[in-house]
Amino acid sequence: MLLFWPCSWGLAYAYFNNTNLNLFLYYLLLFFLGSVLMRSAGCIFNDIVDKDFDKKVKRTKTRPIAAGKITVYHSLVYVLILCLIAFLILLQFNLFTIFLGMSSMLLAFSYPFMKRITYWPQLFLGITFNWGIIMAWTAVNNDLTSEIIILYISAIFWTLGYDTIYGAQDMSDDEIIGLKSTSIKFKNNINMFVSFAYLVFIVLNILLFREFYGQNIFTFFQLLFILSLVYQLIQLKNGKSKNYLKLFKLNNYTGLILFLSICALNL
Repeated sequence: MLLFWPCSWGLAYAYFNNTNLNLFLYYLLLFFLGSVLMRSAGCIFNDIVDKDFDKKVKRTKTRPIAAGKITVYHSLVYVLILCLIAFLILLQFNLFTIFLGMSSMLLAFSYPFMKRITYWPQLFLGITFNWGIIMAWTAVNNDLTSEIIILYISAIFWTLGYDTIYGAQDMSDDEIIGLKSTSIKFKNNINMFVSFAYLVFIVLNILLFREFYGQNIFTFFQLLFILSLVYQLIQLKNGKSKNYLKLFKLNNYTGLILFLSICALNL
């Protein structure tokens, strides 16, 4: 869902400018299916690349590939099948969107290697995971605007925040085996770093939608959206490791609320 929600934001924003409800709902379904397929393929490929590391981390050592329940060969076959089905979905869009979708493959299959070479794999994930915002927009409008780029950049900071929280679960094991992350880089100031990332996310959204604030349902959903992030930061400050996964999963609701707020622009 964290891969799908950015797609839904792009579609909802495009729908505000091009009010074709049938097209909006049809593309929403296609992007949901595409998100499920590509997220599945990405997870499998990530587990192939990380199989030797996963064996050494308590949380991941029981993953099928790391545990030897599924061979790398069979896993690659699954990845290929998922990508082929996703490609059939991609062909339903215009050429610009097809090109963007194909280019995202390079990002998706490069990501698992980033944690080996940089402390900023979460930034690379943000660039990759939110590519659907731009694809959703171009699928409807066949062009790019500064507004959709702002939404895309804001989402990168969202991912930078929530994946730093997610990575905090494995900091001890990751340091021992030599993997890198923003969680490790900012381990003494995780709350401050995530606060900064979420603040940029919020501010860019406020700037983008500033003319729509008022006594309306859009403003109500925007307030809930901001509160969902503030709640995470308050809980994160407690510093309990058992909260990390729970707080990470709360971002599913953040994504849904922001989607509803953008949809509310048409009310």
